[in-house]
Amino acid sequence: MTSLVWKPATAHPELMAPSTAAAVEGLSFADEVEAVAIDPAISDTAALVAATGLDPADSANCVIVAGKRDGVERVAALLVLANTRADINNVVRRHLDVRKISFMAMDDAVSRSGMEYGGITPIGLPQEWPVLVDAAVLQRSSIVIGSGIRAGKLRLPGARAAELPNVTVIDSMARIVDA
Repeated sequence: MTSLVWKPATAHPELMAPSTAAAVEGLSFADEVEAVAIDPAISDTAALVAATGLDPADSANCVIVAGKRDGVERVAALLVLANTRADINNVVRRHLDVRKISFMAMDDAVSRSGMEYGGITPIGLPQEWPVLVDAAVLQRSSIVIGSGIRAGKLRLPGARAAELPNVTVIDSMARIVDA
């Protein structure tokens, strides 16, 4: 089992994508955000949980979705607990008011976010992208999220996710995945 040694994120910008490091500096609760270096091979949630014993309910995944309405693309980031699955076809689609929605292609998500696949985080995304947070995320004492790169993770109080830029909290946006 790999143990994680958390450090103040503001003192370790090398553990984050440049846009993430800049965004963390601007948070009113920046002193509550911690960073950790990890082996990029365990960046994906399942591998991180297996290697560290982290509770999947304390890990939150950020995925990028896109849809169109009247020829205009609407993009959003979703933050959901790792033991849940976002209801993109109903809840998210209606919230974004699009006819059809899907996960953004990996290459597009990486190039447009400026972050590495497996490390995408709601902190430091393009300002025009709304961040939709499942209300269950706020109930966790802390959550582990990406840092924008595969070689790092961030940890912050779950309730603070509601204070991230461009956030809308949505009740029941995600459902627990059957084990």
